[in-house]
Formats: sequence, C-alpha cells, structure tokens
Amino acid sequence: MSYNLFELNQKGLPHLLDGVNDANDWLTKRNEIKHKWLEFIGGLPERVPVSYKVLDEIKEQDHTRLHLIYDTVYGDQVTAYLLIPDPSIPGKDQYGRRPAMLALHGTQELGKEHYATLSGGENRRYGLQLVSRGYIVLVPDALTAGERIYDGCRSFQSKPFYEKHPNWTTVGKNIVDHMQGVDLLSVWEGVDPNRIGVIGLSFGGYNSYFLAGIDERIRAVVSICGFSPFYGDHRPTHWGIRSWYTHLPKITDYLSRYEVPFEFHEIAMLTAPVPIFYYYGQTDAIFPHWQAIGECMAELYKLYQFLEVGDRFEAVMTAKAHDFPPEIRTMAYDFLNRWLMEPSK
Repeated sequence: MSYNLFELNQKGLPHLLDGVNDANDWLTKRNEIKHKWLEFIGGLPERVPVSYKVLDEIKEQDHTRLHLIYDTVYGDQVTAYLLIPDPSIPGKDQYGRRPAMLALHGTQELGKEHYATLSGGENRRYGLQLVSRGYIVLVPDALTAGERIYDGCRSFQSKPFYEKHPNWTTVGKNIVDHMQGVDLLSVWEGVDPNRIGVIGLSFGGYNSYFLAGIDERIRAVVSICGFSPFYGDHRPTHWGIRSWYTHLPKITDYLSRYEVPFEFHEIAMLTAPVPIFYYYGQTDAIFPHWQAIGECMAELYKLYQFLEVGDRFEAVMTAKAHDFPPEIRTMAYDFLNRWLMEPSK
C-alpha cells in the first residue's frame, strides 16, 4: 500500500470503505493497516512493570498535584504531573472511583507545566480544567520537552534519540511511553481503569489518536488541531527527517519519490469504534489545509456510520487559528463527560 502524492492531490483521498462490505472485510483492512503502521514506526517493545516515585506533592485550590517519575522501556523514565481532584469535586462512582485522562502537551518547551499549572495560557490548561471537572489527570512530559530535554540540546531536538535508536521512531517512543502512563493510571487507587481517555493539542493532538489506535484501554479521545494528512499539505516533509524534530525518518525516502506509504485518515481509522472528537481551524498556520482535513473527517464519519456508531464521532471546524478556544473546550469536555463520566459496570 502506497500512494503517488501527485495523484493523491489530483484525484483525492482513498476511501476508507473501498473493498469493505461487511465486518470481516473491515477487520481485515484494519489489521493490514495496523501491521503496516507498526512496521513503519519501528514496532513497540514490551512494556516494563509499573514503577514510579513521587517527587513532590502540592495542594492546589481544588486538587492535589503530584510531581512524579515513572519507568518506561529501555531504562528510560517519564516525568509527569498527576492531578487528583479534592474529594468534594463531583465525579466519583459508588466505589469512589473516577474517570482518568492522559493529557498530552503540544510543542511547548515547558511540556507538562504549560497544561497542568497556571504557567500556560487559558486555552492550554486542559489538565487543570479537567481535574476541576472530576477527572484524575496524568500530564506527562514527552521526550525532548519539559524535564526530558536532552543535555546540551534545545527542546524538541530528537537527534540523540536516533543516535541511540536508529531503527526506531519518536512516534513509536511516544506511543509506548503513553501506554506506560495508561498502565500507571490503571492501577492508581481511585481510578476506574475502564474509563480512561486521552486529550491533546497539536503535537499532543496526533499523539492522542496515535495512542488510541494502538491501546484498546483508551475509551474516549479529544484531538485538537492535530490532524494533518499528506493530502493537500504544502509541506509534507515535516513528517520526515529534520534538524529539529523527526517523526518518521522513512517518510523522507518515500517523499523523495513523491510517494507516501499511507494516508493519515487510515491511521486515524484504527481508533474506531472508540468515541473521538476532532477540532480544526481554517486559519491554522501550522496545519492550514483545512479542506483536506475536512475530507478526512467525512471519510472517518462514514466509517463510524458503517460500524453503526456514528454518535461516537464528532468533528468541528471554525474559522479560528491553532488553539483550543473556550467554546470548543465546552464541546470537548461535554463529549468526554458523555463517554467517561458514566460509571463502568
């Protein structure tokens, strides 16, 4: 499976339901795409057992913030904040458990600080906003940000990673690190392991649906300004080798032949039938090809309808920029409440 990028831009997206007539056809196609995706990102190593250390604890107005560090693969560790609502905050079930969220950050040097404390702007503090709504929220630093910036490097410089792991990818690394975060949440006292979701903006937005497409424990997704297909993109090379942050090195070879090995709505379809909320803006300077994004959203919605779960898919577009404005936050949080606040059986 690969596409000529010129033909893709001329003829339009491949249809997700081409060749899919029934549930078995869908599962076959899904398995083929998942296999190719795992191969392309370099695979996912076996995760390590849950192990963490609390470094600090701070009482905030309506929650407690734990500064902790937990183990991940190949001897690495993830720094994170865990936000725990005060007992008076609604959201507990009859067993005293709450839903939990993994809150993934964008390309801010501060990483988790920007999303779990007042350091970030109002439109970035979704960690704080979700804990106030009754969720236990894990806000990790991605490798190259926050407390995980390589020595002597600026934030989001991935060269040291590829020197150590030349046959892997930062995409695979992020997925497994986030899966280790789900492992932690799943055993944390007070978390309902059957009600864990993920939210992210930009870099965190695509890492959110990447995670949900692999980890079946994710029960709801919010992806904000983080969807960017090759189709219609004026600079698809941002997915390949760069001096700043490299996502998928093999893409560079494909693009040199004006080809792509897959399209991102095919990767996004791996999340189905998990409830997912997408937001994108027409004046997004980072991902400006909103028409192409819209076509991908329509294809994904058709898939959810085919699976008879059309109510689990929402895609919202405005004329605004690369951000998470208040009216969209309200819609996104209502969406999460619909799918995660109802206690599991």
